[in-house]
Amino acid sequence: MSIIIEQEPLYKTLPVGQDIIFTVSSDVLVATKYNVKFTAQIFIDRESSNIFNPTSLVATLKVTPNNTGRGIFSLQPILESYVSPQQEGVDFFQASISQFKGTYYSEDNPHPIHIIDKYCVNTNNVRYFGISFNIEYYDTADLVGKPKSYLKPFNSIIFLYFNGVINYDAVLQYIKGNYGFNLNKDKSVLNNYYGTLGKFLSDAPLTQYAKLTDYGTISFLNWLNTSSYSFEVGGTSATDNMVKKIQVSLFNNLGNQMGVFDIDCTDVNGGFQYSTDFAEARLIYFGGFPANFDGAGYSIWNSFKANTSFYTLVAFDDNNDAISQTYTVNIIGNSCKGFESIRLTWLNSFGTWDYYTFKKKSVKSLQTNRTSYTQQSGTWNQKKYKIRGYKGGKKNFRVNTKQLISINTDFIDEDEAVWFENLINSTDVYMLNGYDGSLDDNNFGITNKYVEPVTVTTSSYTRKTKANDKLIQYTFSIEKSHNKRTQSV
Repeated sequence: MSIIIEQEPLYKTLPVGQDIIFTVSSDVLVATKYNVKFTAQIFIDRESSNIFNPTSLVATLKVTPNNTGRGIFSLQPILESYVSPQQEGVDFFQASISQFKGTYYSEDNPHPIHIIDKYCVNTNNVRYFGISFNIEYYDTADLVGKPKSYLKPFNSIIFLYFNGVINYDAVLQYIKGNYGFNLNKDKSVLNNYYGTLGKFLSDAPLTQYAKLTDYGTISFLNWLNTSSYSFEVGGTSATDNMVKKIQVSLFNNLGNQMGVFDIDCTDVNGGFQYSTDFAEARLIYFGGFPANFDGAGYSIWNSFKANTSFYTLVAFDDNNDAISQTYTVNIIGNSCKGFESIRLTWLNSFGTWDYYTFKKKSVKSLQTNRTSYTQQSGTWNQKKYKIRGYKGGKKNFRVNTKQLISINTDFIDEDEAVWFENLINSTDVYMLNGYDGSLDDNNFGITNKYVEPVTVTTSSYTRKTKANDKLIQYTFSIEKSHNKRTQSV
């Protein structure tokens, strides 16, 4: 008599936003014992070697066998409670620390994830989990006063999961009852398999636009191998399954290359170059936009920045083979024509961040809700009644003012039109302010300076195409999440 895992996720690395189903059976016990229940102890930890330790136990579930004698467990609601978006930089046990303008992250001196200098590991995006299954039952039909019986627990394999989601129309691989999303299908792992290079963890098109003052990150899965994680980082000739570096190539407006510099994914730079079982090293952020390069010590960037029309980003493995597709960032110059640009960042389907600079007309307005009262005129609690001209009449007791912003894209292509559907659907959206370069942030502070929470109030979105609409342009409405403060009366 034993427990058999009949069904489990097909892949050992998976996004949490999907159905995560385990099915177990024990035909003999279900048929011959009484009041049978399958149990599942769920273990979650940031370190794979700690899975199945008592300290990693987060929940115990019980189910009654269904009509076929199987116990089916759905784990997604529990697992998603232990991952979340990465909002800030990281101090990873003093072994790898992100930086902002050369200053290391700390609890006393934090910085947002969007404005890191080079690399940053994660603390919130990724976790390991494992399930310990058992079955409880009674040997006789007379349950009164009888002890429950159990089998020896049966442990699942260890899975790695991250704070991503899969749409209901996503194509899944199905093999012998186990199903899952193949991350290689959309090239979400950096390798050169199937003749196509990988992509970063982003829904954005390969060509993006940014001003020299714009911040932003790109992210990637790291240190994955086929045996432990079902997917592999690095090319077929790589020694270690890691991103060794990201190469930045600068070009002028004639398309001539002016300079190239490499940013190694090392602990000194906020990344991690060692094999480890910590989840922190499995997903890494890279500061890949112009303002991130400023103050990060890139001499080639400092020399050619003023004449850079666009630059490219490519990831390489430890065999110096390219393992990512080429990402191009076009520098937005005077095309704004005096308009104030608005840069938004939002949580994408991989649980990391996408960015877009709205460089056309933006309109800011205030919406005010007032609570008023009628004030008595004069003084009534003194020796004599005195007339006071500033007293009396209708007064505002409370004023709640919201700031609304209408923003417009430039003319865009169809790939970007599809991409904006994720902005409408995102639960986490922020307005990302640019680097002014004129103040010492370490002296004057960065809290509330760069990241402002907003909500997208546009409620409908029509996907436009060149065939139907010729020129594609969108208008979105956003609302700042915090009301403007006023004095109390």
